[in-house]
Amino acid sequence: MRYPQNANTQPSERIRVLIADDHAILRDGLKALLQSAPDMEVVGEAATGKEALRLVHELRPDVVLMDISMPDMTGLEATEVIKRMYPEIKVIALTVHEHETYLRRMLQVGADGYVVKRAAADELARAIRTVMRGGIYLHPEVAKSVVGRSEPKMPRLGEREWQVLRLIALGYTNQQIAERLSLSVKTVETYRSRIADKLGLKTRAEIVKFAMQHRLLEEEPDP
Repeated sequence: MRYPQNANTQPSERIRVLIADDHAILRDGLKALLQSAPDMEVVGEAATGKEALRLVHELRPDVVLMDISMPDMTGLEATEVIKRMYPEIKVIALTVHEHETYLRRMLQVGADGYVVKRAAADELARAIRTVMRGGIYLHPEVAKSVVGRSEPKMPRLGEREWQVLRLIALGYTNQQIAERLSLSVKTVETYRSRIADKLGLKTRAEIVKFAMQHRLLEEEPDP
């Protein structure tokens, strides 16, 4: 389902959200909640993973709220396709699953946020605004199980390596990192290889966990 744009609104100033969930009552509630926010608008709804992909292609929303368990294609599968085809579109998992396994899997396929359905309304809005600023939002209780309670030692990385690591955790591609840091793509690839060798981090989920442990995601990326 897609919605016509109101002639009195200015979409460029609003965060355009697509809701993907197979429960119509929940979609209605989320739509009412988000439409009440002055900086957000719901541009469409999807009841299945495949419908979500079709609407992403048609509507190009800023953010997709993605349920994990859906008919015909799971939220994991849909997120992986969306982030591969449209890396600029933010995807936030909105799910009943609170086990860290689901969080890790969503991060591995490129999700930018993870919110549980029992979360307060203001948390969902905060998550959307956080990912639109370039950050990652994880539901606090689920994040604790991933990060752990111990304070890790700071590894020996150069300044550029820290910058590249942080941008990788935030979901930037090699090309985007190169442009942001005024480097060549080949140089970025070299930094990524060094980081992997020094830290043993092979997946984005591992990189995000590391970045959270070292508080690299609390501020905006360096220009």
